[in-house]
Amino acid sequence: MDNERRMDEGIKVTLVGFIVNVFLTLIKIIFGIIGRSKALLADGFHSLSDFITDIVVIFGLKFSSKPVDESHDYGHGKIETFATFIVGIFLILVSFYIFYSSSKTIFFIFRGNRIRQPGLITLIFAFLSIILKEGLYRYTVFVADKIKSSSIRANAWHHRSDALSSIATTVGIGLAVFNKNLIIFDPISAMIVTFFIVKVGINIVKESFDELIEKSLSSNEEEEILKVIESVDGVINPHSIQTRKVGNYIAIDVHIEVDKKISVEEAHRITENVEEEITKKYGENCYINIHIEPNS
Repeated sequence: MDNERRMDEGIKVTLVGFIVNVFLTLIKIIFGIIGRSKALLADGFHSLSDFITDIVVIFGLKFSSKPVDESHDYGHGKIETFATFIVGIFLILVSFYIFYSSSKTIFFIFRGNRIRQPGLITLIFAFLSIILKEGLYRYTVFVADKIKSSSIRANAWHHRSDALSSIATTVGIGLAVFNKNLIIFDPISAMIVTFFIVKVGINIVKESFDELIEKSLSSNEEEEILKVIESVDGVINPHSIQTRKVGNYIAIDVHIEVDKKISVEEAHRITENVEEEITKKYGENCYINIHIEPNS
């Protein structure tokens, strides 16, 4: 898939998410306040972070899809990785805010203060959020796999974390709505949400940070690449492999040995065959640099 088509697909799914997130943010915050639900209000701020990260992802896709130029021999793929990193940071910050806000409400109740029960309307909108966000997650993951985008996949998990948080929110609100003695479960459910969110956020930050500092592919992946290279006729002892991720691209540097009696033209043909086999296995999004050595 060419960069322009990839960018269009990515922006399209992100815009759909943006519209859904704006809608959910408005109804959760408005009805969280009107319906007196700390959990739904916290969930609304989680949705607010969702559409902020949608903007970050669109920015990352647009700029990372720019072609190679004189100053960027490997393109602009790291911009997408950086956008993914920002998504993860947002998730972690939002989880800290929800935890802090909910713990304050719990201490308020423990000190003997009474708060009013959430309204039934808050339960309805919390349940609606689960349906919309899970559907959005599945659609976004489908597109992420199709265009091989780390930032779109990170955003999909942002949708999934929102769906999970809405499940906890719905349970907490339901208990509080139908039994005033269980009203504390509204802020407790909001706190439970934070553990889902922060775990996803940390995983996203770790993976994108590894890409930013150019961590190699796993040893298993490198072994698999060497096997593909070794299967090409004329290749002897592929070694000294170096790999890294550049956005949605894989960069591979490798040394191969060839029969020292063959011509330069034949050696060149072997390297072309190696490149062809690698792209068959891993797609067109590969930067491949092959160093040829004579076999002694």
